[in-house]
Amino acid sequence: MYKHIMVPLDGSALAECVLPHVDALAKVCLVENVTFVRVLKPIQFIAEDVTLPDKEWRRLYAEERAESENYLKQLVSRLKYDKVNVKWQVLEGQVADNLVDYAVKNNVDLILIATHGRSGVSRWVWGSVADRILRSACVPVFMIRAPGCVPGI
Repeated sequence: MYKHIMVPLDGSALAECVLPHVDALAKVCLVENVTFVRVLKPIQFIAEDVTLPDKEWRRLYAEERAESENYLKQLVSRLKYDKVNVKWQVLEGQVADNLVDYAVKNNVDLILIATHGRSGVSRWVWGSVADRILRSACVPVFMIRAPGCVPGI
């Protein structure tokens, strides 16, 4: 049923709570491809008084990209799914938009993502990448609640 699963990760243990679900789906759904994706946000000035030369910003961004690539390479090397092509991709830009675009352009037919389970003010302040993907994607989105989630609105 699902031939290509996309798994967005941010490098956190919380996001990796999806891995047992990926494993289960890969075994029972005859999945052909699993792509682990990480999106780097553009570097932005957080405070007006923080100034760094462009060269320094580019260096910091290159380091962040290298760390993201390393993280995904190591993750993929640990995972073994029978007859499943496992790959990774680092994207750049706005997280939810890039993930939805990637899913469309790469024939993803399921997005499997962890959600922090925030509610109330913290959700309003921080937003929810998982929620934006759920509302924007044209394919099914399987959201996994992080361990320790507290029920509520």
